[in-house]
Amino acid sequence: MTSALRQQLPEHLDAAYNLARWLVRDPAAAEDVMQDAVERALRYAASWRGENLRAWLLRIVRTQAYAWLAARRDPTEQPFEDGLAVTDPAPDPEAVLVSRQQHRDLEAALAALPAELREALVLRELEELSYREIAEVAGIPVGTVMSRLWRARRALIERGARG
Repeated sequence: MTSALRQQLPEHLDAAYNLARWLVRDPAAAEDVMQDAVERALRYAASWRGENLRAWLLRIVRTQAYAWLAARRDPTEQPFEDGLAVTDPAPDPEAVLVSRQQHRDLEAALAALPAELREALVLRELEELSYREIAEVAGIPVGTVMSRLWRARRALIERGARG
């Protein structure tokens, strides 16, 4: 393993876990996926050619997460238990309740998206990857990234209009 990889890998573990958690929708499984992905990254460190380490690691995480999902018959039944707790410092309990409900609604809408749309949205909006980086991680053309993001955003908007 190169010293550059050894030094840079820890910087990207949060992003890798975040992607795994959103893809498998189970915090414990995401930890397993992450462990497998990091182990694989270390085992195949020689294949890293010094390019974008973040994208290289996220691609490994993506592969491991999809393998985990494929091993289950119905991945939509996996609960997303880790919810992102929203704590509103406002003293108004009603505002806190509304904010929490909106967060649960958004979380449910994200969880309802197909994995490939959820993946694109997480990589773009939460991990702030460029379209090109997302294409590299997912192994798809940039146009497909743009299409998936458009479809994911459209699905969230439609769900919001119905809800």
